[in-house]
Amino acid sequence: MNGGTLLIFNPASGHNRRKPQFRAQLTEFAERNAQQVMLSPTSGPGHATELARAAVDAGFACVAAVGGDGTVNEVARGLIGTEVALGLVPCGSGNGFARHLGIPLQPTRALNLLVSPQKRMARIDTGTANGHPFVNVMGCGFDAELSQRFNQLQRRGLAAYAVATLRAYREATIETYRLTCGNESVELPALLVAVANGSQYGNNARIARHAKIDDGLLDLVAVRPLGFGLPEFAARLFLGRLQPSRFVHGRRGTTFTIERTSAGLFHTDGEWRDAAATIEVDVLPASLAVVLPPQP
Repeated sequence: MNGGTLLIFNPASGHNRRKPQFRAQLTEFAERNAQQVMLSPTSGPGHATELARAAVDAGFACVAAVGGDGTVNEVARGLIGTEVALGLVPCGSGNGFARHLGIPLQPTRALNLLVSPQKRMARIDTGTANGHPFVNVMGCGFDAELSQRFNQLQRRGLAAYAVATLRAYREATIETYRLTCGNESVELPALLVAVANGSQYGNNARIARHAKIDDGLLDLVAVRPLGFGLPEFAARLFLGRLQPSRFVHGRRGTTFTIERTSAGLFHTDGEWRDAAATIEVDVLPASLAVVLPPQP
């Protein structure tokens, strides 16, 4: 469909799985806008990237991820470095990237934005961690352990996330990291190390409140051991007052090297995987086009 929009729908995403009637709503939307919209469901991990790449070759102007941050990541992987825009219909548990961009969280409003003549297009930065693209946040340590646990939950949402966080925190280990940004290196113990392009994980948990997606920079945040400071840390996280504070070491830059004593997990946009002891993180400036709401 030359110049049209492809909706890539993840049936396994939180909202989509809990509300199967939403698929009927998507189908009706695509049929009502048949001259400019097509709908394609995914069949498993990695399929959204394949569909996005095929859409680029087919001449679509926009490919929209209908799901959570994991679906957004998969779709974006197929669009980075092209002129085809990423659209978002947030249907995940936290929708951190959509919240940062100001995308409507109501699926109907997000769908209507895709066909609205008032929508805006902009180019934003993305990042890579050991070659794996991310659009929002990557992280290791407690960050990655929590992503692994959360992806295994049968029920999603803020309450489930809070319970999983507390359980993971009780079993968390502190690692010593060597963090390099440009010519500056620092070694410190940390609960987690995150590198953010967007400002938040989701549900308004703002790990890097000053992060901008179009400044050509990424924000590194290392969270020091919290001890009995967990309640204060959590409050600052959700109030957007984490930086500056005694809890974090922060740096802004274009490249980071994260070194730890042994291999372990890391995540990109909430999708966890195994990684070597050293993780190289780089920014790709203005590498992705996105659909945004009109200026207020």
